[in-house]
Amino acid sequence: MRFVSVRNMARWIGATGHERIISALVDDLEADFRRWPEFTKSPRFAAHSPLGVIELMPANDREHYAFKYVNGHPSNPGRGLQTVTAFGVLADLDSGYPVFISEMTLLTALRTAAVTGLAVRHLAPVGATRAAFIGAGSQSEFQALAVRAETGIDQIAVFDVDPHAGHKLRGNLAPLGFEVRVAASAEDAVLGADIITTCTADKANAVVLDDAAVRPGVLVNGIGGDCPGKTELDPRTVQRARVVVEFEPQTRIEGEIQNMAPDFPVTELWTLLDSPGAARARPDEVVVFDSVGFAVEDFTALRHVARAVLGTPFEEHIDLVAEPDDPRDLFGMLPAPMPVA
Repeated sequence: MRFVSVRNMARWIGATGHERIISALVDDLEADFRRWPEFTKSPRFAAHSPLGVIELMPANDREHYAFKYVNGHPSNPGRGLQTVTAFGVLADLDSGYPVFISEMTLLTALRTAAVTGLAVRHLAPVGATRAAFIGAGSQSEFQALAVRAETGIDQIAVFDVDPHAGHKLRGNLAPLGFEVRVAASAEDAVLGADIITTCTADKANAVVLDDAAVRPGVLVNGIGGDCPGKTELDPRTVQRARVVVEFEPQTRIEGEIQNMAPDFPVTELWTLLDSPGAARARPDEVVVFDSVGFAVEDFTALRHVARAVLGTPFEEHIDLVAEPDDPRDLFGMLPAPMPVA
């Protein structure tokens, strides 16, 4: 079975380029979103604890089945652990055999950024020139690369309650050609911004940006509110915006709209891809992309990596699936048993 380890994923990303991969993933995501009805979809399966959540995220088309195992534990960094870890499996639907397994901690960061890139491609205001980020955690650099890949914006502002995180972001992005301003507040960061991305980790119904700071016509990528009891945006912003989601049944449970009325209107992103300009009824309308991460996106990412590393040194083969000489004689694979005394 083909396998990509954390080490080889990092080597592949380094050899290929972060931004180049994100751009390619945006294209692949758009292709899969355009055939959205072909996928079997369901909200993810979650096991919650007071400290976090473990989730399984399945999706399939007519040929392949994929799932991702992922956790989200905001207090983990205080214990020297990652907030998010993940791995994923791609299987042949006809035989049921898994054919590819990959680490997905790094890959999820790339695909989450690519989903933002797809939203920016279709939902950002025309001529966007400024971007702001609220939250400078492990996802923030990838998000900045996605925005630049779609818009060319390389002058950004960032705010994080931990000043060290903002300086970390600037240190990582400056060598890549970004000019990063570490802002004193969320409101300071979004001054003049056309695209605002919120990505914070606390598992709470929080407001990280007051509605008064969200000016007309902007795109707000709300990607940190991604489980029950965890939101980021001022409810007044959500109520006055055009809200775009990935898969409505899941977002109703986990997204910014989880506290809205059951009939609160939303639009699934895939329905807008063939209609340029359809995201806004008027230029000054605020658009919120209420992104929680959906299994089809992981399906896309796994297939992308499986193609990209085929026959390269970035993949290995592991002995994971039992294959007896006689498919009906699994017992025969075992060493001869010891004689009974």
